[in-house]
Amino acid sequence: MAVAALAALAGSVRPVVVGAQRTVSEERYDDAFRKYTKRFFGPAFDWRYFKAQGMAESDLIPTAHSRVGARGIMQLMPGTFKLMKSARPEFLSIDDPEWNIAAGIMHDKDLWEMWRDPSSSDERAAFMFGSYNAGEGPIMRARAAARAKQLDQRVWTSVERVAPDIERWRYQETLGYVKKIKSNKDNLSTRDSRWFVKPDSSGSGGSSKPDSTVRSDKSRVKPHVR
Repeated sequence: MAVAALAALAGSVRPVVVGAQRTVSEERYDDAFRKYTKRFFGPAFDWRYFKAQGMAESDLIPTAHSRVGARGIMQLMPGTFKLMKSARPEFLSIDDPEWNIAAGIMHDKDLWEMWRDPSSSDERAAFMFGSYNAGEGPIMRARAAARAKQLDQRVWTSVERVAPDIERWRYQETLGYVKKIKSNKDNLSTRDSRWFVKPDSSGSGGSSKPDSTVRSDKSRVKPHVR
């Protein structure tokens, strides 16, 4: 829970950017997002969830940091990263974009395993990202409040309904964070689908093939609370 407290603190402050590079190619870190999504969540999981999260955290700017010390694309606290590094010594530096992304996704995996009862993957993702931002404590208290009001604690909309009643939680930030990730992910998925040619509708029976310019789509430990 100490790590969760660090993570929640980190997410409460909007990151600032240091250094000259403020503009980053949006595709620059796609390979890392693909690689570590596959490693920690398996090949069927959509890596765009975590790219969308990185966009919400830092606009994918590797030098971003918050006033409380959260750093990098995934806005990890140094203490959180250190704990993960003790389990994964290959995570060399919090300031290396690849290891920052890897540690953030690994942390997400721990939170994913915590929330097993939501009814769908999208619901489970909402609880995972909400916990990444706020820590498990406020989310657990919100679920308890939802149960008390005879709401379904397994759906994120119930958490949204009771959120204003939960003490010691900057709930507007967390709810906005989850919505921003969903919007980012939807935009990424819609945009990427445009890279493919639609099936031939001329009746010739031709198969749909990717455009020659399409990009190749080849290519976890404890909570990070802020």
